[in-house]
Amino acid sequence: MSARGLIVAAPSSGAGKTTVTLAILAALTRRGLTVRAAKAGPDYIDPAFHAAAIGGAGVNLDSWAMSDALLETLAARAADDADIFVIEGAMGLFDGLGGPNGRRGATADLASRFGLPVVLVLDVSRQAQSAAALVRGFAAHDPAVRIAGVILNRVASERHRALVVDAIATLGIPVLGAVPREAALALPERHLGLVQAAEHTALPALIDRLVGMANAHIDLNAVLISAAPLALAPNAEHAAALPPPGQRIALAHDQAFSFAYPHLINGWRDAGAEIIPFSPLADEPPPEHADSCWLPGGYPELHAEKLAAAARFMSGLRRFAHTRPVHGECGGYMVLGQVLEDAIGKQHAMAGLLGHATSFARRKLHLGYRTARLLADSALGSKGTLVRGHEFHYASLMAAGDDDPLAEMQDAEGKSLGAGGGRRGRVGGTFFHAIAAEP
Repeated sequence: MSARGLIVAAPSSGAGKTTVTLAILAALTRRGLTVRAAKAGPDYIDPAFHAAAIGGAGVNLDSWAMSDALLETLAARAADDADIFVIEGAMGLFDGLGGPNGRRGATADLASRFGLPVVLVLDVSRQAQSAAALVRGFAAHDPAVRIAGVILNRVASERHRALVVDAIATLGIPVLGAVPREAALALPERHLGLVQAAEHTALPALIDRLVGMANAHIDLNAVLISAAPLALAPNAEHAAALPPPGQRIALAHDQAFSFAYPHLINGWRDAGAEIIPFSPLADEPPPEHADSCWLPGGYPELHAEKLAAAARFMSGLRRFAHTRPVHGECGGYMVLGQVLEDAIGKQHAMAGLLGHATSFARRKLHLGYRTARLLADSALGSKGTLVRGHEFHYASLMAAGDDDPLAEMQDAEGKSLGAGGGRRGRVGGTFFHAIAAEP
């Protein structure tokens, strides 16, 4: 393994680490380097932006949901033959769950596991010399996590920059860049985070601006020097996340169904499965030669009227479900139900393959890691399997229906959340996004 890597992290969410990460990824790629990227945690939007910046797929690395062997497998594959491997952190560097070090879902877990230095992005818009105290605290907090440098974000002026840089200089930690305040570089957001990369019509122009920003305001040579070799266990056992739900998997893929984890899809391919994409928004049914159908999450609530009118898709999905398994995650689960109520309260008929009804007008945030114990054989695995994953949605159940539950659910602390999801015949679904089965 020759790849060198680093982690771009921040003291908190909102500091601008995604923007800075994209700028670094794109600028180094434009230099002709082979750049690979990963996202810490369960976020399924940022990796698509990474892919746009580097021209290649990204991956998620989640220390809570993934086993040690799976983390090693995914990191080794992502960094293979790369000149530089960049992991974008989640939330604050040390933010995670209670529990043992290394399994908290924190960005710091990945830094210590893989021996990667951290480049800390600081939003200094409301401070000056106090930034040095913050850096000092982060540098001393965990001896297994090394702060290799700092990038200042939202700098107001040259005088502001000088005050912060001079204060941090006393710590012996280099300032690798200072990005001025510039609203044009902000990425548009939606209720689940950023607007999807595929929907961002100005994304190529934005990436061009980010490259210009990085070249002008970040010392890219110093960033490269700060990277360190990726520390991987020798002869680590190859691990898979989930078994494929079929040999030929019909995968819904368009702007309504876009939240499929890359490591799951790639893992299924590695196991010999064929992935056959189709678009419900284009009124395409699941291909007849597939032997299972997977409806991932996404934004069906934004396309509910068009989906309800997609007669070929709906009738084809119902016909498919008579003889072959169908699974829906979050948005896909919503489409498998009877009704989807959109944000203005208009109700749209869905596939009716499960008995529940969902509403986006009755918004309530559901967020957190989940463990699911499967109550029957399903597309997620055999009965009794423990699957770890994540739930993140604002939709609520209007009606629970009377289907058998798919799984017994727990939160990250082991607290019971009761039965979740539904199953009827060959059809199953849940709001829960599966990340990996426990070994």
